[in-house]
Amino acid sequence: MPAPIGAGGDGVFSLTDEPGKVYPRSVGGFFTRLRWVMVWVTQLVFYGIPWLQWNERQAVLFDLAGSRFFIFDLVMHPQDLIYLAVLLVLAALTLFFFTAVAGRLWCGYACPQTVYTEIFLWLERVTEGDRLARMRLDNAPWGLEKILRKGAKQGLWIGLALFTGFTFVGYFTPILDLVQELWVLSFSPWEWFWVLFYGMATYGNAGYLREQICKHMCPYARIQSALTDMDSMVIAYDAQRGETRGSRARVADPKALGLGDCIDCTLCVQVCPTGIDIRNGLQNECIACAACIDVCDEVMVKMNYPSGLIRYSSGKGIAEKLTPKQMVKRVWRPRVWVYGVLFLAVVAIFVGGLSNRKGFAVDIIKDRGALARELGNGDVENVYSLKIMNASEAPQTYTASVQGLPGLTLTTDPVITVPATGIGSLTIRLTLPFEATLAHRSKASPIRFRVEAKGQTVAVEEKSTFLIPR
Repeated sequence: MPAPIGAGGDGVFSLTDEPGKVYPRSVGGFFTRLRWVMVWVTQLVFYGIPWLQWNERQAVLFDLAGSRFFIFDLVMHPQDLIYLAVLLVLAALTLFFFTAVAGRLWCGYACPQTVYTEIFLWLERVTEGDRLARMRLDNAPWGLEKILRKGAKQGLWIGLALFTGFTFVGYFTPILDLVQELWVLSFSPWEWFWVLFYGMATYGNAGYLREQICKHMCPYARIQSALTDMDSMVIAYDAQRGETRGSRARVADPKALGLGDCIDCTLCVQVCPTGIDIRNGLQNECIACAACIDVCDEVMVKMNYPSGLIRYSSGKGIAEKLTPKQMVKRVWRPRVWVYGVLFLAVVAIFVGGLSNRKGFAVDIIKDRGALARELGNGDVENVYSLKIMNASEAPQTYTASVQGLPGLTLTTDPVITVPATGIGSLTIRLTLPFEATLAHRSKASPIRFRVEAKGQTVAVEEKSTFLIPR
């Protein structure tokens, strides 16, 4: 007996013996075009950025071996990971904001799982045909046509997946170097691992797991209920208008038949990439791709009914028959304002931090081997290691000085030249005369190191302590 597809009594039957397998039908319309615009935008960014050159280097490169990250004009070191933390906070606030406003917009239009599933589905349609053709092909016995179609699909899938893995590694190894290594297959073991791992993850997730990732593995589906409420704009079926469902002739009067506008064609289920029936209400599995809106509007037009039986609306909008203007007004409720204000505040902090960021960073490390050493004449010496991280793309000369303790002198050359985007280390020896040590009863006295860049007004100060043995 044919096995049903989809997620819950949708009445659609499969031609294969694979229970639960979803065969999304192709659809056109405004939201489908918008989704493909996002596919193109996201993939042009992902595949294109590694090839951009900037200041005679790759524009965006995370050089893990050199412990430095290049993002256009920005050069960052591991000490700058605070900016990454702020970006993650911004990403979370953006997710909260848009989910509270309009549900799972991220999932429907920009999530990598959705984007790559859309691309892999398109390749599947090119090689195997649309929904019914794919179902028949899966149910057919193996023959030359099936081998050729399945083989062509697998070849395209694997090729795209490996190119995706190659591009991913290109963010960590200069992609031009990676191309040269590719010609002679001389990748390092780690490059081989990540090209294959990321490529096969893309192949498996977008080619086979598909809706299973969204339905069972992605935590976002579980937390969206805490971020949305009855005023969130989500994809909704207007049951008041659509029920009772039933087929009818195009020229028939549904009211005379006691029917609503839904003709129970099940096309909204057939186009759904997760196989759910939106007519059963909003479900965790809905990724807000709006394919059901596009196909339902096509049916409504053919039946000469008003479009919008399935549409973006709020729970209260459906229940209270609010106008679009009234629903949009209700969207801007306190939680949305809180998310928005927090987002703008973190953006201000992030931009302010970047704009006030110095062209270099300083780290002072006290010599752990000998915290303090008393010289033969009674003077006291402390030794420090001064590390300077040059964030500019030109060699820089820096001069160190010390303040905070009368009589303290620097007995080593305080000048160091650090290569472009490099890290320089300078040993600093500080000496306090014997007479000055008598005036200080504290064993540890606070001092400040000041590092200045030659030819610039930029200076960085770091606190430390000078120890006096007792």
